[in-house]
Parts: sequence; structure tokens; C-alpha cells
Amino acid sequence: MIISMSEILCVTNRALCNSDFFGRIRQIAEAKPAGIILREKDLSETEYKKLAYRVLALCQENRTLCILHNFVSAAKDLNCRALHLPMHILSTLCEEERKYFTILGASCHSVEEAVRAEHLGCTYITAGHIFATDCKRGLPGRGLAFLREVCENVSIPVYAIGGITAENAAEVKTCGAYGVCAMSGAMQCSDVRNYFSAFHG
Repeated sequence: MIISMSEILCVTNRALCNSDFFGRIRQIAEAKPAGIILREKDLSETEYKKLAYRVLALCQENRTLCILHNFVSAAKDLNCRALHLPMHILSTLCEEERKYFTILGASCHSVEEAVRAEHLGCTYITAGHIFATDCKRGLPGRGLAFLREVCENVSIPVYAIGGITAENAAEVKTCGAYGVCAMSGAMQCSDVRNYFSAFHG
């Protein structure tokens, strides 16, 4: 089963990037994935906003969707209507705040969270972590049965996250996932285009 670029969400992590971060963002944006989630959890909101300003500009130049993460106010200040949130933040937003965003995602780690995220107006979710990954060192993946159950219980697109590679992406798709998330590979690969082309089969 072929994974197209429109089915891949890239998730950033500066700590994993072994090259110029903004250069890497430009390369990823040029490859036209479904979107780039700017997920830099170590930054304060002020620091994040400065970074997001530059990343949004790079994505806009390449007509690639940039989804901001975690900071609701920063997204509004930057006129970005695409936001990804952890469930504990999503749950605190009122309906008016949630409706401000035309694209709203949430990180879900259980079927119950996935169902709640859809109820709260999310347009997509990420579900994970599916396979063992260095980003969650020592924690076993939740597995394909978990992913299948999530997909069966929501009607919005589900992107699998955690240990996803070109070798297992097709297996993930057979569970009903709309697409996959790429973080470590996208940040660390020596050639971005070659990395993504491997997902195409």
C-alpha cells in the first residue's frame, strides 16, 4: 500500500535535527507533506512564537501547511488557524476558542481520548505511540490493535505516530489510519526527498 505525501504529517524536534533547522524545514516544506507540526516542547511561549514566525514564513513560501503546537495565544497572535494540542489543553478551551481554528488536532493515547477529541471538534488526531521509539525510550508501543480500535471509534482522520517507518507504514494504513507521522526520520535523514520517496513504495 503506497503512502502519499498528502498522508504524511511531519513533526519537528530541533534536538534531533543534525543540520540547520530552518534549512531542514525548507526541505520538508518543499516536499509538500500534508503538514508540518511545529512541536518544540522545550520552548517558552515567547521563544516558540519567534520560532513559529520564521517557520510559518518558510511554509507559506512553499504552500505547505504549518500546524502550530501547544500555545493557543501564540497561534492567534500569528493569525495561524491550524493548531495541535495535548488533550489536557484542548479540554480547557471553550467552544468559541476551538472554533477559531479551522484545523484542530490532538494527541491521543487511548480510545477514550480519541472519542473525546472528536466530540470537542478536532478535525484530525494523532494516535500513538504505535511502535517502540527512541523518543519514548523504555515504553513499549501500544501496537496495531490499539490503532485499529481508535480508527474504528472515530470518523475523523487518524495519523499514527511513534516508530513509523517506510517499512511499516503500509501495515499502519491497513488498520484504518488515514496517514502517518514522521519525526525522527524527517529530522535526521541525510536526504529529505529520498526519505519521503521510500514511503511511496
